[in-house]
Amino acid sequence: MSVRRTLTLVGLLTGLVLGRASAQDGLVTAAEAAARAWLAHDAAGLVGRSQALVLQIPGADPSAALGRAQAIELLRRHFQSATERSVAVATARAVEAGRSVVELDRHYVVRGTSDQRRESVFLGFRLVQGEWILSEVRTAQ
Repeated sequence: MSVRRTLTLVGLLTGLVLGRASAQDGLVTAAEAAARAWLAHDAAGLVGRSQALVLQIPGADPSAALGRAQAIELLRRHFQSATERSVAVATARAVEAGRSVVELDRHYVVRGTSDQRRESVFLGFRLVQGEWILSEVRTAQ
């Protein structure tokens, strides 16, 4: 193999590795932003640039993706029932090319009570033009 060809191959492989690292860094950034938005009960911030979102939370029908405005309203209503104690990124991992799942560890108190509860919030993200866009929200106790 010629030196030129070897250097070209090394450059391509380096670009692939750096591209994956950059996408992973972007996912971590998106996951941390989602955790901050959830903690602040910022539904619009959580939804971000998503145009359609599947919600599996109490009070939402999970059968179809919702438009941005409807998803924001349902999340806003969901947030009203609790006071957050902490929300942290537990995991962020790729599940297939261009799709990733983030797990948030949520500690909260239901309004009107003093009992702290814990649940996992699973966020599905899609990579669209180099940006991780939220596509799904699921809660599980």
